[in-house]
Amino acid sequence: MASTDITSSRKRPDGAAGPDGAKPDDLAGLEAGLDALDAVQIRRTPVREVLLRKVLPPVVAVALVLVIWELLVRAQVTEVYKLPPPSAVWDSAREMWLAGTLLEVVWTSVSRGLLGFLLAVAIGTPLGLLVARVKLIRAAIGPILSGLQSLPSVAWVAPAVIWLGLNDQMMFAVILLGAVPSIANGLVSGVDQVPPLFLRAGRTLGATGLRGTWHIVLPAALPGYLAGLKQGWAFSWRSLMAAEIIASSPELGLGLGQLLENGRSNFDMPGIFLSILLILFVGIAIDLLIFSPLERWVLRSRGLLVKN
Repeated sequence: MASTDITSSRKRPDGAAGPDGAKPDDLAGLEAGLDALDAVQIRRTPVREVLLRKVLPPVVAVALVLVIWELLVRAQVTEVYKLPPPSAVWDSAREMWLAGTLLEVVWTSVSRGLLGFLLAVAIGTPLGLLVARVKLIRAAIGPILSGLQSLPSVAWVAPAVIWLGLNDQMMFAVILLGAVPSIANGLVSGVDQVPPLFLRAGRTLGATGLRGTWHIVLPAALPGYLAGLKQGWAFSWRSLMAAEIIASSPELGLGLGQLLENGRSNFDMPGIFLSILLILFVGIAIDLLIFSPLERWVLRSRGLLVKN
């Protein structure tokens, strides 16, 4: 190695410093550091280790929650109709499965949520770029986007029902009003964090206008944009659940929000708990299947995560 030659040429038998003042111990430490960098090996994580580190902890946490839940029921901390046992919730899920309605209910809400989120991405991305790159638009619309992001999505349900009626268009309108500001603001935040040197280098190479936006701005702003997308999905899902709970109607079909509202109307606590668990499960599944892989890919592409 080049570092070995440098070390050997500068070492003195009596421990004196080299020609440039560097001591042998310092050079030896530098050589050891370079050797450690060269010794980094990329290996594939064994399946057993993945199971122990990533699968077992959430399984244990879920099991612990179920045990505490069952203990509270057995201790009779409240009436059974207020806190049903886990077995009652399981029976409710089993009945819906045997009736063939469980997957249908989940898919009704998931399809609405995903379609509304894609529409929000299609609108929020160019809007975020305009706000980030055009000062006049930013001064005019930036505060409005921040205000809309902090406004609870449930506030839009009533006017959306009056404007559009009880239909899917009303659902999508509520989703867009809740998700678009988050996606746009996430992209604005990502663009603001792009080093100016990147933009100057891109202009020097001829990457201006749309070409510079596509090849320079968007890749550099990807971490912030991805954070905005993740938050946008959370707002989409929450907005949809609020709309389904408030604007429940047979014409809209049975989604998870309607299932939760039906449980409240019928004093069906097992059904209510089942609805809550399904809503939570969908949110976790989307994060694990879509956003977590995207985050790992972004980190690896920037050298912030070692490939396993």
